[in-house]
Amino acid sequence: MAAGRPMSRFWEWGKNIVCVGRNYADHVREMQSAAPSEPVLFLKPSTAYAPEGSPVLVPAYTRNLHHELELAVVMGKRCRAVPEAAAMDYVAGYALCLDMTARDVQDECKKKGLPWTLAKSFTASCPVSAFVPKEKIPDPHNLKLWLKVNGELRQEGETSSMIFSIPYIISYVSKIMTLEGGDIILTGTPKGVGPVKENDEIQAGIHGVLSMKFKVEKPEY
Repeated sequence: MAAGRPMSRFWEWGKNIVCVGRNYADHVREMQSAAPSEPVLFLKPSTAYAPEGSPVLVPAYTRNLHHELELAVVMGKRCRAVPEAAAMDYVAGYALCLDMTARDVQDECKKKGLPWTLAKSFTASCPVSAFVPKEKIPDPHNLKLWLKVNGELRQEGETSSMIFSIPYIISYVSKIMTLEGGDIILTGTPKGVGPVKENDEIQAGIHGVLSMKFKVEKPEY
């Protein structure tokens, strides 16, 4: 609980969605990007959350919407400039998220040196699983993540392959911005990102822990 609010429904009241880009070497290679020397950060608004049961929405301005499968760290309490050795004390649990990305828009943003907001921060761009208490995942760096589209395996990766560890990321982010209970950090995606279209079904999971399912739809506006 954070200030009387249920952590199990953090997406209803948590403020910040902090995302880490390029945190798996195989994904860096598939995107033909440079390996980072420090975490690459961007933000999504809380209106990006799409809990299971609601659809993934395709923005009208993209022709190439991609899935990116990510382990999310859910913060349990406020922290600022926390040392790496103490970072895990501030974690309440975990969730599985999709960082939905308008890839064609992101490519244009990169060419022009513009922020990624249009590509990453639209409504329903962060589908989210049920909350998993920290006690159920003793080692978040020893998990297998998977994602299927219409039953076809697209992404499969191990959190042991992260470039920057979870304690390092928490410490790094907290030295830039104060983190609060209910905030989450998306820790990057393994290789295998790819396109989805209207009426596709996305299934994803953490092996042995949970799974989730979403339908891709176009918004009504």
